[in-house]
Amino acid sequence: MSLGKEFKEFAMRGSVVDLAVGVVIGAAFGSIVTSLVKDVIMPPIGILLGKVDFADKKYVIIQADPLNKVTEVAVRYGNFITVIFQFVIVAFCIFLVVKAINSMKKKEEAAPAPDPEPTKEEILLTEIRDLLAKGQK
Repeated sequence: MSLGKEFKEFAMRGSVVDLAVGVVIGAAFGSIVTSLVKDVIMPPIGILLGKVDFADKKYVIIQADPLNKVTEVAVRYGNFITVIFQFVIVAFCIFLVVKAINSMKKKEEAAPAPDPEPTKEEILLTEIRDLLAKGQK
């Protein structure tokens, strides 16, 4: 089998295509969550905590000195707090999706399998049994 044909078979498997779609949707979802946290959630939290803008919160280790070409070295903990909020939201959404999928799987598993249709032999044996039962009476 040629390498190209083998790769095509691999790439066209359902699971690989599903994974690719999931990655693309996940990237788009990440952008939405980033905007949600940065533009919608953090401003009210900042106001509640005393009109604080978390994006600007940092602990400066070395001050910037443009004359000596020294750049600022700082621990930007405000951005870290924002990223934690993003993570919690994404993790919660993934939890809800997995929970929904698992509940659908349980419903599929819980449905009892219908009794199989009797075979021709079973039907014939049932008729013979019924005839013998009538003959004995």
